[in-house]
This record gives sequence, C-alpha cells and structure tokens, in this order.
Amino acid sequence: MRIYITGASCAGVTTLGHSLAPLLGVQHVDVDDFYWLPTNPPFTTKRPVNERVRLIEQTLSDHGWVLTGSFDGWGDALIAHVDLIVFVTTPTPVRLDRLARREQQLFGDRIAHGGDMHEIHVAFREWASQYDNPAFSSRSRARHEAWISKQTVQVLRIDGENTAEKMVAEVTLAVEQNSKRSAMDR
Repeated sequence: MRIYITGASCAGVTTLGHSLAPLLGVQHVDVDDFYWLPTNPPFTTKRPVNERVRLIEQTLSDHGWVLTGSFDGWGDALIAHVDLIVFVTTPTPVRLDRLARREQQLFGDRIAHGGDMHEIHVAFREWASQYDNPAFSSRSRARHEAWISKQTVQVLRIDGENTAEKMVAEVTLAVEQNSKRSAMDR
C-alpha cells in the first residue's frame, strides 16, 4: 500500500502519517525531512528539487509507505503509482494555533521577539495563514484542489480537527475498501 497524505501546513498531515504507518506495517516518510538543507537556524535553505526527489526515491520502500507533505508541483513523479491520496482539511485558526504551539515547543525563546528565529517564525506564520486565500501564489487550497481534480486514484478527504485515532480509522477503512475492490477486480 502506497499512501500520499497532503494538506495545509499544520493540518495534521504528518501526525496522521506518523500514526497510520505503524498500523499498516509500512514506513512513514515526510517531505519536510528532505525539503530543507540542515542549517542553523533551520528552514532557511531549500534543497535543490532534483536532490530532494532523488533522496526521497532512495528512502521509499518497495514494500509500501505513507508519504506525507506537499509537493506543490515538484514531486509528482514520486507519487505516480500511489494507491490512495488523503487530503486533510483543517480551518486556518486551528492550524495557526497548532503552528504556534509546535514552534514554541521546538524552538522556545528562539522564536520570541529578539530571538534568532523570530523573523523566520513570523514569516512562516504569515505564509501559512494565506492557504485559504485563492489569490495566494504559493501552496494554497486552490492549488491543492486543482491538483486533486486531475488525480485518477481515490482521494479521501478527512477533517483535520478530528483526533489522530479517528483520522487513522477513516484511512484504514478506505484502505480495506480499496483492497476488497482490488481483489474483486482480479
């Protein structure tokens, strides 16, 4: 089983992937682990696209996986043969609250006014807040919806405000239904 989970930043995409992969007995790979070069402060230098794709390809198992994150036009080849796409939708206020808590937990005073990551944090928060703006030229719901409309595999939409357990149950049910359909098609 190869599952691609995507959505807005802090929608619950990575949390879902982290919870789902062990239950399915497959590896979990997150795009963000390959998107950025390791720097201090982090998240300041993007890895070149061809290098990202190559590293992710080398990491993905032939025995199935859950891949989380957003390619936004640069990684479609990586998911050309997915069995299921999961699109997690979460209201912007909820996502921004999660973002603030996560960044505080990870970086503490570094994101506070005067900290070495303050400007990065503020810019990230501003970028993430624009996801539902149809005119936003970066990763946005409009771009995700346009991409989803072109997919030929099943797309499961789930509510990112649900608990991880409920989201996992929804995906697991879809996986079971896919398996039954595949068995009947043989």
